[in-house]
Amino acid sequence: MSIAASIVIAVVALLHIYFLVLEMFLWDKPAGRRAFGLTAEFAAQSKTLAANQGLYNGFLAAGLIWALAAQRSDVAMFFLGCVLIAGIYGGFTASRKILLIQALPAAIGLALLFI
Repeated sequence: MSIAASIVIAVVALLHIYFLVLEMFLWDKPAGRRAFGLTAEFAAQSKTLAANQGLYNGFLAAGLIWALAAQRSDVAMFFLGCVLIAGIYGGFTASRKILLIQALPAAIGLALLFI
C-alpha cells in the first residue's frame, strides 16, 4: 500500500469518525443541525435513526483503520468500495454534496490502491 493511498484511506476513516460523532452525538445540537440543515423538530424526531446511521459510519471507519494497521489492500478495497457505494447512493437520494464529501475521497483511495 503506497503512502499516498494510506493517507487518503486515513482521511476517509477520519471523515467517517466525524460523521459518527455528528450523527450519534450532535444530531440534535446546533452543530449537527447546521451540518445537515435540520430543524430542531426534525432532528428530535429522527435522532434514533441518525444514531444508527452514525454507528454504520463507525464500522466503515473501523474497517479502514484495520486495513491501514494490517497493511491489507484487499480489506481497504472492500471498505472503500462500501464507502463509495454509500456515497453514490446518498448523493443521488439525499444530497449531491455527498458525492464530493464521501464518494470522491473513496474513489481516489481506490484509484491509488490500483496504481
